[in-house]
Amino acid sequence: MVTGIGAVFALVEVIYILMILLGANAGNAFVRFIRSIAEPLALFFPGLFPIDNAQLAVLVNYGLAAIFWLVVTGLIARLFFH
Repeated sequence: MVTGIGAVFALVEVIYILMILLGANAGNAFVRFIRSIAEPLALFFPGLFPIDNAQLAVLVNYGLAAIFWLVVTGLIARLFFH
């Protein structure tokens, strides 16, 4: 259950990354919805590394957030449920 939640959080981050990299319409309701979820889930990662290329910055920062959620929820699941 815990790892599933982490996977959903990571999936939201990956969907957001793909929408940015593929040039999704920022005015679209679905894109705004995913962004409204992805930004808080990214925690402190956006802006962590100053990268001039906007697409690379999204890939790195939100990609790190996705990896973070997978690792943290995996560790929590191992600590408390094994």
